[in-house]
Amino acid sequence: MNFERAAAALRQSDPRFVPVIRRCPEPESFVRPFDSAFEPLARSIVYQQLSGKAAASIFGRFLDAFGKNGRPCSASLAGRDESHLREVGLSRQKARYILGLAEACREGRLPDRAKLEQMDDEAAIDALSAFKGIGRWTAEMVLMFWMGRPDVLPVDDLGIRKGVQVLDELDDLPAPAAVLERGEPWRPYRTLASWYLWRVQEL
Repeated sequence: MNFERAAAALRQSDPRFVPVIRRCPEPESFVRPFDSAFEPLARSIVYQQLSGKAAASIFGRFLDAFGKNGRPCSASLAGRDESHLREVGLSRQKARYILGLAEACREGRLPDRAKLEQMDDEAAIDALSAFKGIGRWTAEMVLMFWMGRPDVLPVDDLGIRKGVQVLDELDDLPAPAAVLERGEPWRPYRTLASWYLWRVQEL
C-alpha cells in the first residue's frame, strides 16, 4: 500500500481525516512478513485478554521454549501436551488452541501465506477463523498487520468504534453496523483509515 496515495484518497473522500492526517506522523510499515499462519495466530492467542506487558512476558517464555530464530515454530510442539505449554504461563484453553494450530500446520490444514494470498479478504478471514481460538477480529489483524491488506475495517474493534465516535464528534459509541456504513467512503484504504481511527483518540 502506497501511503501517500492512500492518505490523499482518505483526505479527498472524507475531509474529517484532513486534520488527523496532518497531526499524526506517517506510520512506519506495520507489516510483519510470515510464511506460516501459525506464527501470527499463535502470537494472537497468547495476547488474548491480557495486558501488553503480561502477554509479552509469557510470549517471550513461549518463544524460548518452543521458538526458532525468535519466531513461533509449530514443529517444536510435536509430541508436546498442554502441561508443557502451561509451564510457560499459558492457560489450559490457550495451550489447547495453540497445540491444535500446530497440529493443523504440520498436517497442512493451516493455510500458508501463499494460499492466503490467493483468497480475497472474506475468504481469508473465513479460512483463518475456522480454527478454534481464532475469531474474526484476530483474522482481520493478520490480514492488516501481517499481510498488508489495504482495505480491512475491523468494525467490532472497540478502538475503531471509539475512533469513529471521536472523528464524527458523536455523543454515543456507534454500533458495528454504523461503522461499516460510515467506512464505505474510505474504500479501498480502510486499513489506513483504521490506523488513524486508533490514533485519533490520542490527539
